Amino acid sequence: MMRAAYARSFDRDDPLSGLVIGERPDPEVPDGWTRIAVRATSLNHHDLWTLRGVGIAADQLPMILGCDAAGVDDSGAEVVVHSVINAPGWSGDETLDPRRSLLSEKYQGTLAEYVVVPSANVVPKPADLSFAEASCLPTAWLTAYRMLFVRGGLVPGQSVLVQGASGGVATACIALARAAGLTVYATGRTEAKQAVATRLGAHQAFPPGARMPERVDAVLDSIGEAVWAHSLKALKPGGKLVTCGATSGTNPPAELNRIFFLQLQVIGSTMGTKAELAQLMAFLATSGLRPTIDRTLPLDSVRDGLAAMESGTVAGKIVIEL
Repeated sequence: MMRAAYARSFDRDDPLSGLVIGERPDPEVPDGWTRIAVRATSLNHHDLWTLRGVGIAADQLPMILGCDAAGVDDSGAEVVVHSVINAPGWSGDETLDPRRSLLSEKYQGTLAEYVVVPSANVVPKPADLSFAEASCLPTAWLTAYRMLFVRGGLVPGQSVLVQGASGGVATACIALARAAGLTVYATGRTEAKQAVATRLGAHQAFPPGARMPERVDAVLDSIGEAVWAHSLKALKPGGKLVTCGATSGTNPPAELNRIFFLQLQVIGSTMGTKAELAQLMAFLATSGLRPTIDRTLPLDSVRDGLAAMESGTVAGKIVIEL
């Protein structure tokens, strides 16, 4: 048996009521899969969605939470897990597989002493990244990397607005964009969150909805409905709104006249590929950039970490060390 944090039940209004930290059976290792002794994992909003019953059915319970992991495989190699699990036989961009899943959706997740993943989902961990730092990369930082450089196609000298300056994806977007030579603006609901954004690399930070000093080449957004109109107004003609989520709602105003008249692009982005995860780690190695860790907790304190994330009192990533 092993210690794990898992969903026992769902509750949309009180997601933490279904969280259990206790014993689960040691995982079996199918042919072609690899067992990882987890040294560190980081929390994501995906964990709260799972506890609410989004993207998972009751007959899949109990489900160990967690998408991200850095640890040691059975050969003793230090590795990072790419958490996009593809259907057998899929080739090409892993994020385009219609039958893909993330760890903790169909397969047990990473908030445990051990996790098993397809051997193809294991990436060597750079020696200069700690386990805690590496555990922040496979979801939030990989999502940010793909938004900026793959889906957004941004290059040094361009400008970007990052909406919502304190979450894991947004803080990664700010840090990566600044390190890549972009002009970076950000929004935050409080002066404290705006200060976090400038500390991470934003040239300027503003309250939500504020007028920008200039129209930008791209807006990066994980919030959705609450900032949609502002995001479109902030773009220069031909600009790109790259969206990876909708934590405030999924029914934004259409603004179609603005989209077609200014030839704006609305681009969806989700997670990233194994190759992009390797590129991200190389970027960090050469630039010296490191993920911002809000706090590090033991497995028994997962509830505290998820509560902080749910309340929005987080600046960066919450890491669970095992």
